[in-house]
Amino acid sequence: MDGDAAVAGAIVLAAGFGSAILTVLLRDWLRRRAILDRPGARSSHATPVPRGAGLGVIAALVIAWLALAARGAMPPDTVVVALVTASLALLSFVDDLRGLPVALRLAAHFVAALIALAFFPHNALVFQGLLPLPVDRAAAALLWVWFVNLYNFMDGIDGITGVETVCVGAGIAAVSLAGGGNLAPAALVGVAVALGFLRFNWQPASVFLGDAGSVPLGYVMGWLLLVLARGGHWAPALILPLYYLADATVTLVRRARRGEALWRAHRDHFYQRALRGNDHAAVARWVLAGDIGLIVLALVAMNWPLIGLGLAVVLSAAMLAGFARRGAAD
Repeated sequence: MDGDAAVAGAIVLAAGFGSAILTVLLRDWLRRRAILDRPGARSSHATPVPRGAGLGVIAALVIAWLALAARGAMPPDTVVVALVTASLALLSFVDDLRGLPVALRLAAHFVAALIALAFFPHNALVFQGLLPLPVDRAAAALLWVWFVNLYNFMDGIDGITGVETVCVGAGIAAVSLAGGGNLAPAALVGVAVALGFLRFNWQPASVFLGDAGSVPLGYVMGWLLLVLARGGHWAPALILPLYYLADATVTLVRRARRGEALWRAHRDHFYQRALRGNDHAAVARWVLAGDIGLIVLALVAMNWPLIGLGLAVVLSAAMLAGFARRGAAD
């Protein structure tokens, strides 16, 4: 058992270093090829930055997951999810290069979700038996596709997606370990690759994930959360990403009520409004602090789900309110 843990730890560390190395190599290649995110009126950066290094982050994650799966240290459906994740990364990189129609992107996200859900154990219900199986799977697919897209929407400032991925991954690992599950190695790989990338994406960022990183990261973190939920830990699975869910969903609803095109770039997210003096690092640190609180509440929710969830709603609402006040005071 100790030997297995040592090998899993080595794979996790290798994934982190691999992510960092591939990020640097891709950053330089993207810069030479002039594959850049050029600032516009709605951007939160002032100079062109290479975009698309998420391809390396996902490559490191997929290789590590396959290595763990080969040792039996992952859920049985991991290989399918890893291969679909790689496909999503490649498709999203094409989107980074030349842009793809919104309908095509959404169709790909739904296909990716449905493929993985088809490999869920038949008796594993995400919504804990509240819905019949076909409705359970359909609702899980809709929720998953929204999660993939909100992960992409929220990737708007330096460091924020790296911080969120580290925290959600660490929370999943903690809940899994406390509950006797087998998700910790997979989740810790997510933590490691995010840290490897974050070194170069912290303000001032020298490289961006691009859709090639944010879309598949949303896919894999969404899968881990759904596996956590199908194992009975529905409240922690909802609590851990709650700030991202709240910011993206409230912003979407507000923009829809104003009749705005929902797929257009904007700076309406609460975290974007909080960029006082364009200080990305300060906002990312606030997200980190709030997410640490959500991890604690996810652990509380393992024994007292409604109490943990209620407190998490209060904390997430406080984060939104704090960001709104910070923006109003600018």
